[in-house]
Amino acid sequence: MNAGLRTFRDLLAVEGPLILPGAHDALSARLIARAGFTGYFIGGFPAVGSRYGVPDVGLKGLGEISTAIADIMSASELPVFVDIDDGYGDVKNVVHTLHRYERLGVAAVQIEDQQWPKRCGHMAGKTVVPAEQMVAKVRAAAGERMCPDTFIWARTDSRAPLGLDEALRRAEKYLRAGADGLFIEAPRTLEELRIIGSTFDVPVQANPLAGGVTPILRPEEYYELGFKVVIYGIDLLMHVTRTMQRVLDDIRSGAFALQGKGAGFKEYLDTVGFEDWVRIEERYAKPAN
Repeated sequence: MNAGLRTFRDLLAVEGPLILPGAHDALSARLIARAGFTGYFIGGFPAVGSRYGVPDVGLKGLGEISTAIADIMSASELPVFVDIDDGYGDVKNVVHTLHRYERLGVAAVQIEDQQWPKRCGHMAGKTVVPAEQMVAKVRAAAGERMCPDTFIWARTDSRAPLGLDEALRRAEKYLRAGADGLFIEAPRTLEELRIIGSTFDVPVQANPLAGGVTPILRPEEYYELGFKVVIYGIDLLMHVTRTMQRVLDDIRSGAFALQGKGAGFKEYLDTVGFEDWVRIEERYAKPAN
């Protein structure tokens, strides 16, 4: 890891789009770092799906999700951006949630204006709280953060239920309340992306999702439209899920056609740092002469 890239603001200062893959467990966090990325994202959708086997519809709260995130973070020193849903309550809960993650070392958090129980941003049936409630939460987070480097994103899901104009108005209110960056979830056309990317002078986020409603572009194309951060929050999880399905089908069929086509045993041990632990064992476990 580049020693100079310790905060989310450091990542944003680098020229070009900031691409953040999503980690769903500790192994994926290690793989992201080994692949050369400078930071990563953890969202509720992959965290609760991979750890608890449930959909992202408000079934898990701060205690359960933060435990999963702590485990993921233990496997990587890269700056991490965490989605904290609506903060799990009122302004007190938002500050409590923020402090919980700051103590874990999270570099950036994202608060949203969905009505609880929330849904994945590209799912149908979303509703949002009054803008004033979200403004209060953003003000609380910005005013009570323990570390001045903690980057606070404000997300609005109002595009689907209330239209783009209301989403833009809400984003402006959240910016005035103290948000450092903005995320208007699920724009539906290239023109909407152009409008969002050209409206604000702070970092703006794009969230390409295969099967979602937002046009899929290359990271450089989002950047040219005004989006600094491009998050691929569930790509690893979707591929892992499909791969496991195929392997299980192969085992059940008795064909074993996929045997030996996954990661090699030594390759896996290298990924999880086996040699580092062997070195510690050899250095300290043997009696000193």
